[in-house]
Amino acid sequence: METAQSVLLKYWGHTSFREGQEQAITNILHDIDTMVLLPTGGGKSICFQVPALLKPGICIVISPLIALMEDQVLALNNKGIKALHLGGNLGIMELRRLLDNALYGEYKFLYLSPERLQNELVQETIRNLPVSLVAIDEAHCISQWGNDFRPSYNKIPEIRNLIGNVPFIALTATATPKVVEDTMQLLEMKNPELVQTSFYRPNLSYETYSVSDKLKAIQQIIQSKPGPAILYIRSRKGTASHSKHLNSLGIKSTFYHGGLNTEEKNKRLHSWLNEETPVMVATNAFGMGIDKANVRHVIHLQIPESIESYFQEAGRAGRDGKPARAILLYDDYDPTRTLHQYTR
Repeated sequence: METAQSVLLKYWGHTSFREGQEQAITNILHDIDTMVLLPTGGGKSICFQVPALLKPGICIVISPLIALMEDQVLALNNKGIKALHLGGNLGIMELRRLLDNALYGEYKFLYLSPERLQNELVQETIRNLPVSLVAIDEAHCISQWGNDFRPSYNKIPEIRNLIGNVPFIALTATATPKVVEDTMQLLEMKNPELVQTSFYRPNLSYETYSVSDKLKAIQQIIQSKPGPAILYIRSRKGTASHSKHLNSLGIKSTFYHGGLNTEEKNKRLHSWLNEETPVMVATNAFGMGIDKANVRHVIHLQIPESIESYFQEAGRAGRDGKPARAILLYDDYDPTRTLHQYTR
């Protein structure tokens, strides 16, 4: 008989769980609605993937980002675990084909966006699926008090009308106590338990420097230890100009902001993930679900909009457990900037 530990070893090669994971898994196996608050890189996906493999039926994963769904489905398939996702721009025939696969193909995971969940054909299929578990990733998006409010998340609780009484697991790496409480209430979780661990990361150094020439400081930091890096800037225009400057120095980079179309965003994300352009210059639109283990530097060019945002963004460094740096650069002008200037 398989156990959580044997599944972890079989598919992930680990002999023990990280802090918080086992408690969340145990809750789900006992059908307890669970809110999981773990730091970026804390292994949130294990919290629903392991119990889903132990329970009969299929796990529905609601995720806000196509690129994140693609990455997780690819990783599961590479482990021999049957998973699929309902990506963007699907024609009706392709959507029907994928839904038929979910119905008859003995899949363990179906990933979809909260917007896709509102599709009538999708809902009719879900009604006929043997759903074992619903996982809501980046769950803080349901709360207007969070930094990534997404109205479509408000419709998620309606899925209970389709599937009956199965456990919910909501996961996030960024939430104040107010957002956590709001999230559990808005998702209509039943007597939920909160699993939360420390955000302390011993391999990650937090550094703050007052500099007169930020561009020179960026160059020195990145060239001191070449490798994947994220450079956060407040303005869309600034992402393009800083990327251009880095490229002129021979530091391969690309840029990302909310004004780019989906195709361009995915192209640039994959270019960074594949390290064709190892430095990403971005607004905070480059955020949810960014899953790359070997980021060595996360550099902020201005003071972030909140301490929660800073910890989430900084936490994208060093997810492989090796030494990494989260660096905030500021000058005398920065404190006069207002928060509304932070443009996605």
